[in-house]
Amino acid sequence: MVNALVNRAATVNQATTYLRNLSTATPTNNPPTTSSADGPKKPKREKKNLFEVAQFLPNWGISYHMSKTHWTSVSYEITKINLYKDGRHEVTKTVFRSSLPIADAHKKMSGVHKRCWKYIANFKKAEGSLDQIKKAEENTPNSDVEAA
Repeated sequence: MVNALVNRAATVNQATTYLRNLSTATPTNNPPTTSSADGPKKPKREKKNLFEVAQFLPNWGISYHMSKTHWTSVSYEITKINLYKDGRHEVTKTVFRSSLPIADAHKKMSGVHKRCWKYIANFKKAEGSLDQIKKAEENTPNSDVEAA
């Protein structure tokens, strides 16, 4: 019985040594996969949800502008965030398109847990209220009408 246990321990020891040698051996036939022209490959960044982006901003991102990574001219200004212990959270927003507010009302935001949000650092609001900007756009004459 003792001999059987000693023989078994010896074979297990030999097998682990063999496996260690295989894993540490370097292949000699395979060339390196990255070339010096390409440079080292950077790991992909993990996309973040709205709360992961806003947690590092002052006051949890209230009055800051966020947008989804694939949006070009639309952003949301965060107006209120309610964080609950059970994991559900509520966010209210004001929608901006081309740095103009679309509506004055605050609406509940959806899709905040999706992983595609970014912070817009250099957002500049258009001066004046929404009504003043619309009136100014209506009063400006078209160059096509004057040319005719």
